[in-house]
Amino acid sequence: MKAAEKLPGSSRAAVLTAQGRPLQFMDLRLPPLASGQVLVRMVYSGICRSQLNEIDGLKGPDPYIPHTLGHEGAGTVLAVAADVQKLRPGQRVIATWIRGAGRDAPSTRYGSDAGVVNSGAVSTFLTHAVIAENRLVPCPAGMVMDVAALLGCAVPTGAGIVRNSMGLRAGQGIVVFGAGGIGLSAVLMAAMSGAAPLIVVDTVAEKRAAARRFGASHVVDPADGDVAAQIAAICPQGVDFALEATGQADVMALAHGIVRPGGGLCVLAGNPPAGARVALDPYDLIQGRRIMGSWGGETDPDRDIPVYAAAFREGRLPIDRLISARYPFGEINTALEDMRQGRVLRAMIDLGGEAAFTAD
Repeated sequence: MKAAEKLPGSSRAAVLTAQGRPLQFMDLRLPPLASGQVLVRMVYSGICRSQLNEIDGLKGPDPYIPHTLGHEGAGTVLAVAADVQKLRPGQRVIATWIRGAGRDAPSTRYGSDAGVVNSGAVSTFLTHAVIAENRLVPCPAGMVMDVAALLGCAVPTGAGIVRNSMGLRAGQGIVVFGAGGIGLSAVLMAAMSGAAPLIVVDTVAEKRAAARRFGASHVVDPADGDVAAQIAAICPQGVDFALEATGQADVMALAHGIVRPGGGLCVLAGNPPAGARVALDPYDLIQGRRIMGSWGGETDPDRDIPVYAAAFREGRLPIDRLISARYPFGEINTALEDMRQGRVLRAMIDLGGEAAFTAD
């Protein structure tokens, strides 16, 4: 093992101990690093809808409880296993659930006074985290670390769908269903790419207003009537692309039905509850409307994250606007509830330490 300093023996973590209950703060004992593992002092963590789904039990029974959570964040490497080549102690890094280069290390198990606490290859709701080498990317120079944390999930998924999955070009039309972190990341990328029209559908007025600020040419409120008819009034020939980021099966079917025949593409990014099914009109498929799911925007983190960081630094991709609220670590359950109620776009958790630094 290679380390830059004397290492801590424990980590403070917000742990899922039961579905449907607030996260519980626990002190975890750090295990020795196994092959391909990296110890990171976490500084910031974002919160994704996926964590709410896990906490609320929408993914079904959870056999790994108690376990840590979080899959987008930023921090500093404290130590690496002897076989880790990609990273070095002292380096600032972005943590992401999307696999990149490096060793795909096994999941981690932490000790605690209450027994073993499970953890996946990446977790970010803790002050010190053991993370697999391939879930970490060196933080590009010039990135403030709370903004850098967004590059772990929201931005590579939403922007990646527009850039990689769709290959959207200037003048092509897109509808984004759901103006959360992923949907608004897609809006930012679509606006940067010259999408026209750029339509956003959301039930929350504040999120529709945010979509306008982020570059949407039109916003649609489902409360105003038939959504498909509202979109057809804006783009009678049908849009080239639709992105579904709400996780609702009926919205997935609607999104597929509004893309143009003869090649229109609907991409699913939302996380529906376990057991959900999508009913499609087969005639829509026969007419050439396409549908696909996306796994993290088909992102290669080591290739794509530097691209998004460069676009941010140049002012072309203002991803910092996604962060609408920041919370100290002790208020993470408040942050989760605010997200559950749609009161924030992307919540950022300050895990303490080097809270204001910028990557060199």
